[in-house]
Amino acid sequence: MTSRDLVPTAITVDDPGAFQAAADHLQMGAAGLSVLEFTSLRSERTRRLIGASDPEWWEFGFVRTGTMLLEHGRTQTVARAGEVLLYGTSHPFEAHAFSGAEPARVLLLHIPRSSVPFPERRLLGSASRPFSSQSGPGALLARFMAGCAEQTASLNASVARHLEPVAIGLATAFAASLMGEDDGMPPTRQEALALQVRTFVLDHLHEPGLSPAMIAAAHRISVRYLHHLFHESGESVGEFIRSRRLRNCYADLLDPALKNLTVSEVGARWGFQDGSSFNRAFKARYGVPPGEHRRLRTPKPRGG
Repeated sequence: MTSRDLVPTAITVDDPGAFQAAADHLQMGAAGLSVLEFTSLRSERTRRLIGASDPEWWEFGFVRTGTMLLEHGRTQTVARAGEVLLYGTSHPFEAHAFSGAEPARVLLLHIPRSSVPFPERRLLGSASRPFSSQSGPGALLARFMAGCAEQTASLNASVARHLEPVAIGLATAFAASLMGEDDGMPPTRQEALALQVRTFVLDHLHEPGLSPAMIAAAHRISVRYLHHLFHESGESVGEFIRSRRLRNCYADLLDPALKNLTVSEVGARWGFQDGSSFNRAFKARYGVPPGEHRRLRTPKPRGG
């Protein structure tokens, strides 16, 4: 379950017979929120597991109860109840969660790495300590996560998708505050432009004509400079467009409100004009054709 909804990790516990856990998940377009509750455990993400599967997320963790110890590289971060921490799925880590009289409760907000317009090295360097959720961007982010966690049962896929820009915006504001606290360096003009460009792309994914030339013209920059803006993230303009389109198709195929649309029509909603190309791209990304994904992941009607 954690490999499917989070990322593959090796989980161990001291007393398997007494171990208890519960999880819920809210998908918000390209972003997602996992609501986790468990007794003490150890979770390790190795280079081998990263090589097998990596969604390339930044993980914003809000500890509600218990304590979380995170070791990544030579850095060790201890987050207690009421604190927020940040780490990435593309780097090895070892996490220890400690519960007390009640289970540990942690909220994890998954944000695509390419949606946070800051150099990865700078952001990782700013994430070596926990941060308070009592004021500033940390408070806004934590309250948003807590509010979404309380409403997971009442938010359907169509509504939840509209929360994506809010989640990414709050996470980006929080990330910017970390770097400001750490080295006094606010986002540069280039970083701000990169965020503006990515926002433009996300707003125009449904347009089949979306291309580097169109994006560059809309921002009055050269195509060469556009590619430079994306170079820091390790993802090309074309890869960014394709991956975001596929993520939206992934969510739409599971949306009950869109069940009458064919697979090709779902692809066309997000700029895939050719059905066979959409099928190939989807299978290459997720391992199964879009039709099979819809069939396997759509809940069966009760009593059916």
